[in-house]
Amino acid sequence: MKVPLPVNPLKHALLEGRSQIGLWCSLCSNLAAEVIVGAGFDWILLDTEHAPNDLMQVVSQLQAMTGGGAAPVVRPAWNDLVLIKRILDAGAQSLLVPLVQTADEARAAVAATRYPPRGVRGVASIHRGNRFARVKDYFQRAHEEICVIVQIETRAALENIEAIAAVEGVDGLFIGPSDLSASLGHLGDAAHPEVRAAIEAAGRRIRHSGKAAGILAPAEADARHWLANGFNLVAVGSDLNLLARTSEALAAKFRG
Repeated sequence: MKVPLPVNPLKHALLEGRSQIGLWCSLCSNLAAEVIVGAGFDWILLDTEHAPNDLMQVVSQLQAMTGGGAAPVVRPAWNDLVLIKRILDAGAQSLLVPLVQTADEARAAVAATRYPPRGVRGVASIHRGNRFARVKDYFQRAHEEICVIVQIETRAALENIEAIAAVEGVDGLFIGPSDLSASLGHLGDAAHPEVRAAIEAAGRRIRHSGKAAGILAPAEADARHWLANGFNLVAVGSDLNLLARTSEALAAKFRG
């Protein structure tokens, strides 16, 4: 049986410059992923860096999200070719690669998603990514639908934005406010004026490069601000935060 290479709607939306609103998924639950995938977001981030997800949990969440309306994005725990290879074989087409600070690191991330001679991705003949060998031209065309977004999270990364953005195969640069604020000397204070100014400037430079500009902005006012300022890949919250804060608010209604 032959099936076509799945189209990656997130990649094409970013190429067209359309705003994409996302949600972090940190509960490591296929049921939670199934609930939020139909909520109306454009993309859902499955986190393996700061959430205790293992690969089979990621697979179950990808399965639960099939046909749900939001594109899955997986964040590997590190910019590591083995981790990336396994996530791609599991069926992910979009990656958010953490802590990319140089053009060389960006090239390594892209190379991990490409088969030789374009890159160094290991070759397996049958896996979930190629629909169990039913996508007959997968080896030749997989890279066309793989979306590579790299995270800008340090002072060094800020200095190298143009070089990182110029790397062929990088689809977007995503600001990580928490790590960036720590790198700038303001741990836990992403609202500090120096951090805000750095993000503003980074956004302008990313947009000028022609690549998508992304950011995590769980506060509504921040999300609307960054969208109005040209960021077109914006995560506006997380399932974990929604559960924690909403359950607290409900409990507080009935205390005392």
